[in-house]
Amino acid sequence: MILQIKNLTKRFGGLTAVNNVSFDVEAKEIVGIIGPNGAGKTTLFNLISGALPVTSGSVLFKNEDITNQKPNRICQKGIGRTFQVVKPFGNISVLENVVIGAYNRLPKTKEAKQYAQYVLEKVDLIHRQDVMAKSLTISDKKRLEVAKALATRPTLLLLDEVMAGLNPGEINDIIPLIRNLADEGITLIVIEHIMQVIMQLSNKVIVIHHGEKIAEGSPQEVTSNPKVIEAYLGEEMALA
Repeated sequence: MILQIKNLTKRFGGLTAVNNVSFDVEAKEIVGIIGPNGAGKTTLFNLISGALPVTSGSVLFKNEDITNQKPNRICQKGIGRTFQVVKPFGNISVLENVVIGAYNRLPKTKEAKQYAQYVLEKVDLIHRQDVMAKSLTISDKKRLEVAKALATRPTLLLLDEVMAGLNPGEINDIIPLIRNLADEGITLIVIEHIMQVIMQLSNKVIVIHHGEKIAEGSPQEVTSNPKVIEAYLGEEMALA
């Protein structure tokens, strides 16, 4: 077991954004997380990665309690993440953006640069390495976001809607990239609204609604679950 989430809760004053959520993630698994907007999915990622303090409950990574550790410590232990709203360092090059991530494990610039170029090859951005990051298309900015996270050398990667805003062709291009990461041994948790992606990629799907886990199982199981249909999918999508 690479990740264990136990009774995780996050309150903002009187608002409970994540309520008593528990689940396990096996090594090399691809776990999809779905749910309506505002369900608490990104807040869950923020709790796992240390971006927000946990109100109660715990996060165990490789059997170590990492609850409320600082984001840099959690990253050094092997958890990388992307952000739903991509914010590259716009006034430096694509390569320099990725080198910053590589410094997580490679303090020498020459080694960090070589590894950053290796990562850019992997995400098919090496041909844009000298371009200013702000000039990239949204599709390439999404790839850069993945590259920045990959450069930290994670064993667990949290992907927050990396396909949002992409057209069908761009989505079809990124799906094999994510599969390849899993094939290389990286465990993935993927927040995504595009059900085609979740159905194709996930071994297991967790459904969050109003901050609570309402279902967990295979893609086929959750898409036929009456609670999930009512809360999120709608009858037509479930029967499609």
